[in-house]
Amino acid sequence: MRILIADDHDLLRDTLQVFLDGEGAFETETVASYAEAEAKVRQGPAYDLVLLDYTMPGMDGLTGLKRMLTQANARRVALISGTASRTIADAALAGGAAGFLPKTLSAKSVVNAVRFMAMGEQYVPPGFLRDDEAGPAHPLAELLSRREMQVLECLTLGKSNKEIARDLDIREPTVKLHVKKLYRKINAQNRTQAAMIAKEAGLF
Repeated sequence: MRILIADDHDLLRDTLQVFLDGEGAFETETVASYAEAEAKVRQGPAYDLVLLDYTMPGMDGLTGLKRMLTQANARRVALISGTASRTIADAALAGGAAGFLPKTLSAKSVVNAVRFMAMGEQYVPPGFLRDDEAGPAHPLAELLSRREMQVLECLTLGKSNKEIARDLDIREPTVKLHVKKLYRKINAQNRTQAAMIAKEAGLF
């Protein structure tokens, strides 16, 4: 299996390569930016899996993931991140990513996940999305649609409409519409108040 690891952190990139190469079933190459990754993919031959760091130079959030997914020589594309939220992971998976790998995963888990994704499956660490899927719904959460919840989480992180649009891969006017609707539903007057209401309710 041919794997391309694109990450600007030398230690993590090299460590992943050592572990994957040690398995004997992988042929791995590494780069440190999105531009280098795209150049490698265009040169061929095809990669069974391309791992993209969410915050490396040139990625521009989920835009890089979306562009890589259009490349014929990138059979599967997954996101790696040490900072991305559940909202970003969910948007990546919905957009066609082969999986989402937090940098907190153990080396053994990464190897298993890479093999799993390269074989055509979608991977998310057990429990990573559990807060969104399990347990009784919060009364405040029941008022909002899934997308409005994603937007509200972004507001609690202090993100601008432009950043939210990029992360969720939607248009900025659409973000403004979601923000307006959720303000009305949770009785918030502005972004700060909306974020405070969400945090005080323990939603995020």
